[in-house]
Amino acid sequence: MKFLGEAKSVLKVNIRDYGMYIALFVIMLIFTILTDGLFISSQNISNLLDSTGYIAVLAVGMTLVIVIRHIDLSVGYGAGFMGAIAAIFLTKLGVPVYITIPVILVFGIIIGLFNGLLVAQIGIPSFVASLAGMLIFRGALLNVTESTGTIIIKNDHFNAIGNGFIPPIATIGGLHLLSLIIGAVVIFFYIYSEFSKRRNKMKYNFDVISKSMFAVKLVFISAIIAYITYILSGYNGFSWTVIIMLAVVIIYHFWTNSTVLGRHIYAVGSNPEAANLSGISVKKITYIVFGSMGLLSALSGILFTARLQSATTTAGTLFELDAIAAAYVGGVSAAGGVGKVTGSIIGAIVMASLSNGMNLLGVGISYQYMIRGAVLAVAVIFDVVTRMKRS
Repeated sequence: MKFLGEAKSVLKVNIRDYGMYIALFVIMLIFTILTDGLFISSQNISNLLDSTGYIAVLAVGMTLVIVIRHIDLSVGYGAGFMGAIAAIFLTKLGVPVYITIPVILVFGIIIGLFNGLLVAQIGIPSFVASLAGMLIFRGALLNVTESTGTIIIKNDHFNAIGNGFIPPIATIGGLHLLSLIIGAVVIFFYIYSEFSKRRNKMKYNFDVISKSMFAVKLVFISAIIAYITYILSGYNGFSWTVIIMLAVVIIYHFWTNSTVLGRHIYAVGSNPEAANLSGISVKKITYIVFGSMGLLSALSGILFTARLQSATTTAGTLFELDAIAAAYVGGVSAAGGVGKVTGSIIGAIVMASLSNGMNLLGVGISYQYMIRGAVLAVAVIFDVVTRMKRS
């Protein structure tokens, strides 16, 4: 009884952090039952994660943008445009993949820094500046693809980024060995990160959950990672899209939680005026966050273009809204200063799971939009209510 009481107390205090995981578990359980296990099949989970990749990457960058109290509406068509530029490099100019990808990523950073310039230096509201960018990229995308409408990419190395899988090296009982190793590394990284976080809190006399609750948390999350790894290893293993998504999450998780710059980002989001008075350059942080958003927008464009194996005139449509929705569902606060990149990834998977599960059940597209909109509204209401209780 004591353990259950503590679990209830911990869940109540940390409902923003744990709520999304519970929601994902419930959604997956419901769809698994309703589809007679089809939802949780190896092939469907693999397709689900692959189709989530380009939005999840955008959601990570959007998380930081919202944390510092801004928004970026240009990332959707920006991703589509940069994906089209990559297609032109590969097909019409004959530029090798190993040159095309870095060039597109640098191009994305430059675009992001320009948005940062408009917001931080000139003082244009981010909504207006990014809306202008969205219209510009929409026109630019139409301009570069209008001759053919679609640019087909026949480069196998590039297309493998969106459709290929990592080599198995060897198989054990029908399971891909390399995928199992990667899953084990992810679990190790997670456990190490949690122990490090707990140790730092105890060092500065912050409250931490009991050892028994901490152990339950580690076992529960590790079991989920292990199960997903097992499912994917029994199919084709981890796709390159999933590997890229994991790399982005790990890098940004470390950056936002274990570096001075990461703490400065949250300080600016919590109170820009106080952060500025304490010596933190708000303009510098704005430049960095928007530059990061531009980089991830370019990466998202590469993932989407590689998945389609082509660049189209409609690429990037509503990507920015899906990324914003994923960030809010993942626990980012509309007031700024609160949000985790891991939460946004879970938010992206939640939204993708809803669409995937409803497609398997044959739910009409009109109802799908309404249900997803309702989920987003509930997430924002939840954010407002939890902030009111804390204030």
